[in-house]
Amino acid sequence: MTSRKLLGMLFLIALCLCITLPQSAFAEDGAALYKSKCAACHGPEGQGKIGTALKGTSLTEDQISALLTAGDAAKKPPHKKPMNGVSADDAKAVAAFVKTLK
Repeated sequence: MTSRKLLGMLFLIALCLCITLPQSAFAEDGAALYKSKCAACHGPEGQGKIGTALKGTSLTEDQISALLTAGDAAKKPPHKKPMNGVSADDAKAVAAFVKTLK
C-alpha cells in the first residue's frame, strides 16, 4: 500500500472518530439525566413501568427531544412536560441516550 493511500485511510478513520465520539459523550450525559428524571416511570433500561417502554422506540431523536420539552397534548390523558424547565441541550442528550436503548 502506498503511503498516500495509507494517509488517506488514516484521515478517514480519524474523521469518523471525531464525528462519533461527541455523540457518544452526549448520550453518556443523557444517561445521568435519564436515571434521575425518567427511570422511575420508564424503567432503568427503558423497559417501561408506569410510563411507556422506550427501549427500541421508532421515534427519532428530534421527536423524543420535542416530547420531552413540549409534552404531547394529543394523548389521552395529555402527556405532561416530563422535563419542564430543562434546557434543550439536556433534552437532546436524553434523547440520544434513549436511542441507545436496544
